[in-house]
Amino acid sequence: MNARTSRVLQCSAVLVAAGLVLTACGSSDDAGSSGESKSPSFSGRGPITFAAAKDSSGVVQKVIDSWNKQHPKEKVTFVQLPSDVNQQRQQMIQNAETKSDAYTVLSLDAVWTSEFAAHQWIDQLPAAQFPLDEMLKPVVETTKYRDKLYAVPQSSDGGLLYYRSDLLKKAGVSAAPTTWAQMQAACAKIGKLPEAKGMSCYAGQFQKYEGLTVNFSEAVNSAGGVVTDAEGKPDVDTPAAKKGLDFLVDSFKDGTIPKEAITYQEEEGRQAFQSGKLAFFRSWPYVYSLAEKSKVKGRFEVAPLPGLTGAGSSTLGGHNVALSSFAENKATALDFIKFFTDHDSATTFLKEGSAAPPYADLYDDQVLVKQYPYLPVLKKSILNAVPRPRVVQYGDVSSAIQQEAYAALNGDKSSAQALKDLQEALQKLSAQ
Repeated sequence: MNARTSRVLQCSAVLVAAGLVLTACGSSDDAGSSGESKSPSFSGRGPITFAAAKDSSGVVQKVIDSWNKQHPKEKVTFVQLPSDVNQQRQQMIQNAETKSDAYTVLSLDAVWTSEFAAHQWIDQLPAAQFPLDEMLKPVVETTKYRDKLYAVPQSSDGGLLYYRSDLLKKAGVSAAPTTWAQMQAACAKIGKLPEAKGMSCYAGQFQKYEGLTVNFSEAVNSAGGVVTDAEGKPDVDTPAAKKGLDFLVDSFKDGTIPKEAITYQEEEGRQAFQSGKLAFFRSWPYVYSLAEKSKVKGRFEVAPLPGLTGAGSSTLGGHNVALSSFAENKATALDFIKFFTDHDSATTFLKEGSAAPPYADLYDDQVLVKQYPYLPVLKKSILNAVPRPRVVQYGDVSSAIQQEAYAALNGDKSSAQALKDLQEALQKLSAQ
């Protein structure tokens, strides 16, 4: 660990309304006293790399191929990282801590932007050179640290409820459920159908990783609780939060959620839904285009996530594109970021990868809506989504959530004890 990293890790964080937010992190090198890196010169042209998660749709390579065809002397090599988000983050941090230039442009989970900017692992970008006013505001906010731009939205994400519309219709259920109780009642009817033999009701992402942080937060928010209060302080040891966690715990106990779902990340759940093992499935928009190529093609639809008494709240997801502070050929990198995040590329990612675009107008394009009927539901999900904590110690905060939620889901702790312990853990992190 280098000296600069050590100083940043000693910085403290406080909690604010949108989650946990960063306090000042002093540094004595090129950031002066602000903790912010200066804008780089963006000089140098030549080959660069793009580091991102493994692309199951193939559309990332297609967009890169388009760039490479137009820029034969400034080719981009796609470095595919593990699908597991924790492993992605770990590899990117290891690369940054050694000041390696192996990764030029980084595809960051939206919640990592503040952390990477605070550590000066990514460069501040020239905001005026990007069409940010054409993008959804909550999405753009995830790219900023201390009101400065450190990344550009490549895609957004809002949680969606995928459901087997064919089975709901056959079971006499006229509409997608808006509450957890309605979903369970629908499953009871579907379960009587011969086509539903061997199926389970519902699943999300419950393995002990970032997806569990997302699913836990959504359950708490969808029951009227919060992870942090209006002042940004931890407030998770409450009756409302307990109702949210109880829904997940009780669903594992009574079989609403199958036991094997405790091992599900995104892909395991997607494969279960596509193979006909689930009636309802919580996941991201990218699943849509893949499910349309599976055995459930034409037999599913999407709806807002259900909640305790009405529609639930998604966690805000998405990916931002950032420039490594230790990269070479930054002039090429800046141009590639513009290309990779422009309106045309966003349209391609939507059409071929069903990725949620950052550009607002694409959600209202009636031609696209006819082709991708989930767009209005997705836009609403994103605009109403709750952001995850934006903190320097995001990894520690997320790990604390995962540890306590996983213990409750496995029956190692009661919901009440898990929430009490989580409250104490978050308070300690906020006091550092």
